[in-house]
Amino acid sequence: MLKYVVKRVLTAIVTAYLVATLTFFIMNMVPGGPFLSEKAVTPQAQAAMEAKYGLDKPLGKQYITYMTGLAKGDLGLSLKKRGRTVSEIISTKFPVSARLGGLAMVFAVFVGVPLGAVAAFKRGKAIDNALVVLSTAGIAIPSFLSSTLLMYVFSTKLKLLPSLGLNNPQSYIMPVVALALYPTFYIARLMRSSMLDVMGQDYMRTARSKGVSTFKSIFKHALRNAILPVVTYLGPLLASLMTGSFIIEKIFNIPGLGSEFVGAITSRDYPMIMGTTIFLAVFVIFMNVVVDVAYAVVDPRIKLK
Repeated sequence: MLKYVVKRVLTAIVTAYLVATLTFFIMNMVPGGPFLSEKAVTPQAQAAMEAKYGLDKPLGKQYITYMTGLAKGDLGLSLKKRGRTVSEIISTKFPVSARLGGLAMVFAVFVGVPLGAVAAFKRGKAIDNALVVLSTAGIAIPSFLSSTLLMYVFSTKLKLLPSLGLNNPQSYIMPVVALALYPTFYIARLMRSSMLDVMGQDYMRTARSKGVSTFKSIFKHALRNAILPVVTYLGPLLASLMTGSFIIEKIFNIPGLGSEFVGAITSRDYPMIMGTTIFLAVFVIFMNVVVDVAYAVVDPRIKLK
């Protein structure tokens, strides 16, 4: 196990380096610049600002300077939020998105897995057909539409829930549900397909022929094997949810990392774009390693090499 983890960590470092390199050069290929949108900026002022942040240097030298700082843990200064470092902004914004994404993840797993298992067990019956229709609609509906509908019904019409911010526990309900809607139904469909496959295996028929109760055969034998595809999906899903959704955060006015990232792209805040991209890449890589290790816990037959 230790050898495998060390190998994955080294691979993760190389992957993060490649992501940082590609992001740096692709970002600088995009037309425009971080100071072109400044109001009434003179060419002299623009040249001074570019010199201050080292943007007047050749691209190769900028790359070496940035990667040297990155190796020391320095993500640089934000070009738009003057006086604030990228690390400081991420450390401020990420916990907001992480709380929202973590709650959405818990909701998706604890609702999606049982729904998929029940649908598989009741295959071809009304509850299964209803779930298939409901999950298809849930996956197809875009998040901005589901967010707007939730806000219209529960905030505007019924006046039960606050519509903006995360000021109290009730204010989390709508953004969490909106963020969790797609992964919940995706997990349900994934779980249903996996359960149907497992329930048709020989060892399940053998267990039933030996008189093993339905509850025990489902939850002790079938569920443990059927959940592996869901575990595979949870790694990148958690990374995606916890690093923020721009649409959800924008609609519900949540000051998270997702809206910060999109804002950095539109304003050409190069260090912020680099920092958030690298942060997301490292988070995804880390979660993939966690998922691979979790395989061995869920199913001891899987050997890590």
